[in-house]
Amino acid sequence: MARIGTTDLDVLPLNLGGNVFGWTADEQASFAVLDAFAAEGGSFVDTADVYSQWVPGHEGGESEEVLGRWMASRQNRPDVVVATKVGKHADLLGTSRPVVRAAIDASLKRLGTDYVDLYYAHADDPSTPLEETVAALGEVVAEGKARYVGASNFTADRLAEALRIADELGVARFVALQPHYNLVHRAEYEGPLQELAVREGIGVLPYSSLASGFLTGKYRDGGPAVDSPRAGGASRYLDDRGRRVLAVLDEVAAAHGTSVTAVSLAWLRVQPGVAAPIASARSVEQLPDLLAGARLVLADDELDALAAAS
Repeated sequence: MARIGTTDLDVLPLNLGGNVFGWTADEQASFAVLDAFAAEGGSFVDTADVYSQWVPGHEGGESEEVLGRWMASRQNRPDVVVATKVGKHADLLGTSRPVVRAAIDASLKRLGTDYVDLYYAHADDPSTPLEETVAALGEVVAEGKARYVGASNFTADRLAEALRIADELGVARFVALQPHYNLVHRAEYEGPLQELAVREGIGVLPYSSLASGFLTGKYRDGGPAVDSPRAGGASRYLDDRGRRVLAVLDEVAAAHGTSVTAVSLAWLRVQPGVAAPIASARSVEQLPDLLAGARLVLADDELDALAAAS
């Protein structure tokens, strides 16, 4: 199990991504994935108010609604660690106090609950004073609508400033961070942001953990076309560096009798500060590799070889 930063949230080190719920996974498929995840000891589910507004005909909040209906049908809300976000919905952009106040209530309604375990600022909002954002999120915690708050897509400087402001105001400080981080996208997190997270005891939950699917090994020279909305994003990693990473992933996966997906997540899971990588499954068949990544233990020389290749 993994502790999320300084909180009392103790979870399987896999944060199930809810971005696919109500999008590439319909409600029936989403329920099946969630049931299988829970059956294997998983409890931590990540969503956002904007999921999946980008789909024609969708308004946003579809993922939260699916998750809410699943928890209601299974009567298992106390067993689920729910994380959602504010800031990117077209009708509720940014993290001003009025937006945060409206967005948390809308999310709670869709989720069918009176609290979330973790509430993120989905992105830094330069148009709103950071003091206002931190205070508004502090109110959400003080009122019991969220147990903890976190930050997504913050730089080290802005995250440090937010922590300072929270301490000055005496309100809840960010205890979790969602950065874009994986074996082929490292520079954004490694360095000052990682150092800050480790120093402050912030739990790091990387998104795009599998690089839009590239780190599953599905995208290779001369390989079959992949039917996925993320194919374009994944294929951009197929350069000399990406090929080196795939070669080492193949070698380590073969040594353990496991998948490239599991090895990719196992490497990410043990990086400094990381509590649980975020990864999504649009079918039950995709879930075992993700779960294997939450449990696979790599040798130091294997971790070093992967880091060197990337």
